[in-house]
Amino acid sequence: MILRTGAAALGLGLTGYIPCSRAAQSNPKKVLFFSKSSGYEHSVIKRQGNKPSFAEQILAEAGPKHGLEFTFSKDGSLFTPEYLAQFDAFFFYTTGLLTEAGTDKNPPMTPAGKAAFLDAIKQGKGFIGTHSATDTFHTGEGPGFDTKDRSARYKNYGDHADPYVRMIGGAFIIHGKQQKAKMRVTDQNFPGLKDCGESFETMEEWYSLKDFSSNLHVLLVQETEGMVGEPYQRPSYPATWARMHGQGRVFYTSMGHREDVWTSERYQNILFGGIAWAVRNVDADVTPNIDKVAPGHATLPPQSPPATSAPKAPAKETEKKA
Repeated sequence: MILRTGAAALGLGLTGYIPCSRAAQSNPKKVLFFSKSSGYEHSVIKRQGNKPSFAEQILAEAGPKHGLEFTFSKDGSLFTPEYLAQFDAFFFYTTGLLTEAGTDKNPPMTPAGKAAFLDAIKQGKGFIGTHSATDTFHTGEGPGFDTKDRSARYKNYGDHADPYVRMIGGAFIIHGKQQKAKMRVTDQNFPGLKDCGESFETMEEWYSLKDFSSNLHVLLVQETEGMVGEPYQRPSYPATWARMHGQGRVFYTSMGHREDVWTSERYQNILFGGIAWAVRNVDADVTPNIDKVAPGHATLPPQSPPATSAPKAPAKETEKKA
């Protein structure tokens, strides 16, 4: 099912980052919000019947204020060069191997559709990813992989990572319990970040990430000191960034799990600032800074469940005697 921007039901009175001119509002940029869940389906993108999801309602209401026209879809079979050509950017809140029907059973992409999508970005389309967009197309987890064995996630693959991972700029490993944690702001001049100060704290489901692209312009750094849980027993690492992928502009933030994050003015400022840059409504300096602001980014956390396969069942008594 495809939904297009219309009147939203939440009535939130959103006041986020609004960079667009009157000309942009009269000639809005077209963005495909794609939320297929081949893996875990998050509550903020789950539809109840024909009712738009929580995130879709927010974007539908806020879009026109930012010079944006959203199309909402969970149908991967639409990914063809002709279909993709109509959009200025693609916004993913997805999980898993999108070339399989998976959890939500919506039509998957074809391998050719995935290639066309990645090529469209390389040729100049924009990309926005939030939260579980990095929990998508994991390297080493192809069709039929053992879901109890996530050890492949505890490796940095570099140039050998899945092409989608190389495009978005990083990959999800695992997360711990939801907790309040600090985001260090590394570029207050980037659209949407000027009011964030040098740092801020937010309650969220924080992703532990890896396999970062070398040309990331990091915007927010996950400060791990004081965080609880094995996924965060590592040096601080990028959590929100911008990067160029060929001619395309890519923006990603790990935030976006919780409904109260989506309704917060800070998150909306960050998100719509990133979208504005990705669709070329505004410009920004995205000189790579990852080694400077997060020098320990390549260090991985200790493996923790369900990172490794479940223990093998003990041998039967007759087998022990054999």
